[in-house]
Amino acid sequence: MKSSKFVIVLLLCGISSGTALAQNTDLTTLNFTVEEAPEWTALFKRTSGWFGADGVYSIPLNGSDKPGNNTKTLLLFSDTMIGEIKDGKPQPGYTMVNNTNAFISGEPKPENIKFNYPVAINGKPLTTFIPNTPNTQKGEYYWLGDGFVNETNGKVYIHAYRVRNDKPEDVWAFEEKGTTLISFPKNSQPPFKDQKQMDTPFFIEGKTPTDYGVLGSAVFVNTEKAGAPAPDGHIYVYGTRTKNKTLLVARVQPKDYEDFTKWRYWDGTAWNTDINKIADVTDRVSHELSVTPLADGRYILIFQEDGIGNNVSARLSTTPYGPFGPVIKLYETTVNKENKNFLPYNAKAHPNLSKPGELLVSYNVISFDFYNDMKIYPQHYRPRFVRLKFGDK
Repeated sequence: MKSSKFVIVLLLCGISSGTALAQNTDLTTLNFTVEEAPEWTALFKRTSGWFGADGVYSIPLNGSDKPGNNTKTLLLFSDTMIGEIKDGKPQPGYTMVNNTNAFISGEPKPENIKFNYPVAINGKPLTTFIPNTPNTQKGEYYWLGDGFVNETNGKVYIHAYRVRNDKPEDVWAFEEKGTTLISFPKNSQPPFKDQKQMDTPFFIEGKTPTDYGVLGSAVFVNTEKAGAPAPDGHIYVYGTRTKNKTLLVARVQPKDYEDFTKWRYWDGTAWNTDINKIADVTDRVSHELSVTPLADGRYILIFQEDGIGNNVSARLSTTPYGPFGPVIKLYETTVNKENKNFLPYNAKAHPNLSKPGELLVSYNVISFDFYNDMKIYPQHYRPRFVRLKFGDK
């Protein structure tokens, strides 16, 4: 296993186990090593049924994001490939659905993960979450954002984006049209027939039609029950302005999650009631990302640098809402050496799937020439994983 070492000034003791340590205010240096996590990457290299997707958000169903949690976890995927692969080639009948999910418990072994998607009477795979709200328009489908288990009511909440593509032969011809909040009891089973969907006000108009923003890219539950080291009782929800790749931050109390009048938006100096005053906190981030507390009191924002590219990167802050320091490169991917069309994107951390003192990080891979490369490299479209280890290694 290849390991890269970055020796930097101050010592971290790892991801917090629940007690905040002395506050480290250095936003420029991080002491860590990084290595590939082949056991996690191999888990998603499959030849039957689910064989590729993007997304891969993780929701611990006991509500705790502490490393070493080792609990049943719901994994969320967006556009998903389903079918059979034989001799390295997809067999006739393979198809794409717009979102799927999986449950994993324990170690990353094939017997511990179960992929889920509905199937029609004729055996055709179906999408799990289909838009069904007053604002939904014909032809829209969901890409899934981050989610969590709400400790006040036992519900799973998932942020979702209503997306439309009027040129299905072009995987890149999509448009985001709106945002939704999906909820269901945490003990619900796929295909989550008891789900509820709510239109949300989290599609933020920009100065131009392409300068819009959305919330739902990441969720950080900063409560004691979730294992946060310095809980303030809020749930932080992050978003991005897609064109400029800037970070947006909102927060709300768990009990008020469905009451959008109680949400507050960081305007750069204070928490504002007006979503249109939301500030661009930092830049060069990806549409999907994560914010995780470190053991020394800092917070690490993990993302794919500039949205799509080889660098899995980070920024540091002393609060969950910034300001964030300069970009720190964590890992340089090499997938486009396999094929120049392969594009890494949407890196994020999975703290509850991590071991104490470590942070498991995923990034997705897609091809610029998606449909043609799918016929030749059907297993390229899946998450890869690396592992950060903190401290004086």
